[in-house]
Amino acid sequence: MSAREKIKAPRGTFDVLGEQAQARAALEAHARAILEGAGYERIETPTFEATELFARGVGESTDIVSKEMFTFTDAGGRSLTLRPEGTAPVCRAYIEHGMHKRRQPVKLWYLSSFFRHERAQAGRYRQFWQVGAEALGSDDPAVDAELIVLLAALLREVGVRETRLRVSTLGTPERRSEYRELLAAHLREHEASLSPDVRARISSNPLRAFDSEHEGTRSVMAGAPLLIDHLDADDLEHFAAVRELLEEAGVSFTVDPTLVRGLDYYTRTVFEFTSAALGAQSGVAGGGRYDRLVEQLGGQPTPGTGFAAGIERMLLARAGASGDLEAGAAPSAAIGTVPGERPLELFVVRADAGKDARELRRVAFALLGDARSAGLIAQMELAGRSVKGALGQADALGARFVAIVEGDRSALRDMQDGGQQEIPTDTVAHTVLARLRAL
Repeated sequence: MSAREKIKAPRGTFDVLGEQAQARAALEAHARAILEGAGYERIETPTFEATELFARGVGESTDIVSKEMFTFTDAGGRSLTLRPEGTAPVCRAYIEHGMHKRRQPVKLWYLSSFFRHERAQAGRYRQFWQVGAEALGSDDPAVDAELIVLLAALLREVGVRETRLRVSTLGTPERRSEYRELLAAHLREHEASLSPDVRARISSNPLRAFDSEHEGTRSVMAGAPLLIDHLDADDLEHFAAVRELLEEAGVSFTVDPTLVRGLDYYTRTVFEFTSAALGAQSGVAGGGRYDRLVEQLGGQPTPGTGFAAGIERMLLARAGASGDLEAGAAPSAAIGTVPGERPLELFVVRADAGKDARELRRVAFALLGDARSAGLIAQMELAGRSVKGALGQADALGARFVAIVEGDRSALRDMQDGGQQEIPTDTVAHTVLARLRAL
């Protein structure tokens, strides 16, 4: 290259200029308000990590690890990789900083840049940004549902158009391993009709065949056995509880048993939001449960759930632009106002209920949604604590009021003066608002 020749940004990267930066700043402010209001703390991990983190955590047979990572050897001979996704680094940080000693679940969120060597196209770049959230330390299906509800709220606040939510369950690794053998046998039976990529991954990752756009493969997969038909009762009960809570929250969804996601660490719940405004490449956000990942990375057994949403994808779906950010076709307007920071105003607790636990979870989750819709900063007990333990958690979080949900009635406790009264559950949010306004 001559000294006079212009130097351009590498292919698949872009500069953020002027109004584009304003739109991103507004999106970040909304993410912070929604997630921190729900008890998620900001975390940022290093831009590059040990390559082994992703090989062991994400899965060596995934496209991300086998094809898309930017990996290099440093001066000390160590293999390092620019982070291609955010969950494994957050789990590594959870282990490294002893977060298992904190009150669980530990809720973390991030807004960071990531890197994948894939074909650059509108809304998809080799350097891209994501907002993500991870909840570590609870296997309660209410955690799954809360994350989906928060993500739906973010997409709605940002103005992402024509969204659709698909949900499914992958069960436990043991059940999935048994199913993989059934699916692999089906694929081998029809091997001649499969795409070369799918044929090459029959043994290593047969579930990815569900994502193929190859006509012959799609025809074969139409008759393939489905994982959801081979799960045990606990997996199905967990999935049923997640769906019930989403319905309670008024979040529309479609059950799609072919949804597998592209990362090996997922267990049980998986989900994906798409936007018809993006055309064929419609994915805008997704996530799921990963109950074995922390242990795979050397930590103690720790359940977890999370999501990631593409910043460029959200802004493009909001704007409806046909061009990409490199061409200057970025959205320009700000995305509204963001509430100021406030302390926790209501902590929702389920009474010790025994066999009625599922119904109390539903009622408590509904109250949580009502409280947030009313503008309260509210959280819910998600770690299976007793009422006594939950009150200790509420005190540690600095909650002003606690609602102990007993069904259609709740005990509302003022954490400052210790006063408590029993009131109808559907009046809790209004009562808390009234008391706060009277202060």
